[in-house]
Amino acid sequence: MKEIDVKRAVAAALLLVAGLLSFFVVAGITSSTDFHAESIAALEEKQTTAMGLTAASAAASTALTLIPGDAANPIAEKLADLSASFLVVLCAILLEKYLLTMTCYVAFQWLIPILCGLGIAYLFLGWTGLKVLAVKLAILSLALVAAIPTSVKVSAMIEDTYQASIEATIENAQNAASEVEEAAGEEGADEEGFLSGLLDKVTGAASAVTDKLGDLVNGFMEALAVMLVTTCLIPILVFVFFLWLVKLLFSVELPVSFKGTWQGVRHTVFTGSGHKNGGGQ
Repeated sequence: MKEIDVKRAVAAALLLVAGLLSFFVVAGITSSTDFHAESIAALEEKQTTAMGLTAASAAASTALTLIPGDAANPIAEKLADLSASFLVVLCAILLEKYLLTMTCYVAFQWLIPILCGLGIAYLFLGWTGLKVLAVKLAILSLALVAAIPTSVKVSAMIEDTYQASIEATIENAQNAASEVEEAAGEEGADEEGFLSGLLDKVTGAASAVTDKLGDLVNGFMEALAVMLVTTCLIPILVFVFFLWLVKLLFSVELPVSFKGTWQGVRHTVFTGSGHKNGGGQ
């Protein structure tokens, strides 16, 4: 009995130390920007790419409005819609950057100390509900801490594959927009022939640029799809995967099956039911 009390006291002391270290030491370290410098640098690079796509699509859309007539209006409107979608991606990147430090703060400052307290209460009270709640908090803490850094690394692997294509899309959009704007600007300098010259010059430049911008819309849509997957979908999938994985590790069914098997063997040995059944056959 004394040996059990000693083990219980030691376990409670270890949980208390772990909770205090998590609250006063680990939370401050893991929630600092220096600790997540690599992940933050990757997110800032993604943020720069999203801002470049937003600016390029907006510039191309604005340039197309200079083309006389309504032929380029559908492309201009589509590029404007894509520009708004890239702003959504940019907001998601900023949210991911802040959550990178906030999740570690919540996990180590609150969840882990709480689950340590629940573990201590379980040791002395023996309530199964306390143990179950502590295990669930442990699963949630591990998922919060590991989800975003892992999703950033996975996203970086995908983005490296499409980075050259995205950069080419931005460059082509900027060049196409410049061609239309320069055509309008050159004719705008000539006040006398402004109206007629503008129509001829800009329309002539537009005939060569519109086809190019039509292809650029596809490039922008592909870039938007990549950004949405890497920024929105992958973090959610990684978080769900970690929840499933850690829950699987914490709730392995083998001990339960082993316990049931041992009870069946013990019942057979001590009651002799197996022997009687064997004789009846």
